[in-house]
Amino acid sequence: MHEMSIALSIIDAVTAKAEEEKAGKVTGIELEVGRISGVQSESLRFCLPVAAKNTVAEGADLAIRETEPAGKCEECGRRFPMDGFFARCEFCGSLDISIVSGRELLIKSITLE
Repeated sequence: MHEMSIALSIIDAVTAKAEEEKAGKVTGIELEVGRISGVQSESLRFCLPVAAKNTVAEGADLAIRETEPAGKCEECGRRFPMDGFFARCEFCGSLDISIVSGRELLIKSITLE
């Protein structure tokens, strides 16, 4: 389960920011996780409280928003939703597709006290 190492990295980043801002407590963490990022949101939801134990982020509210995969056709320039990593443009049929969303793993916001 690589989500635990990801959770530890998130908590490291969050606690570093709290220290930088001289905050005594992290009360909220908002994440954005792409559906094709390779990270399972439910596993991350389980791991984050464990990773936050005995840190300023212990007990913080956690919000995870999952983003849907979308692609952009390099031939016709149109954007469209995707089901996975590989897709054919639903407008022109091209296979020259760039993934423009769905692979994110971002800390969107941190609430500090």
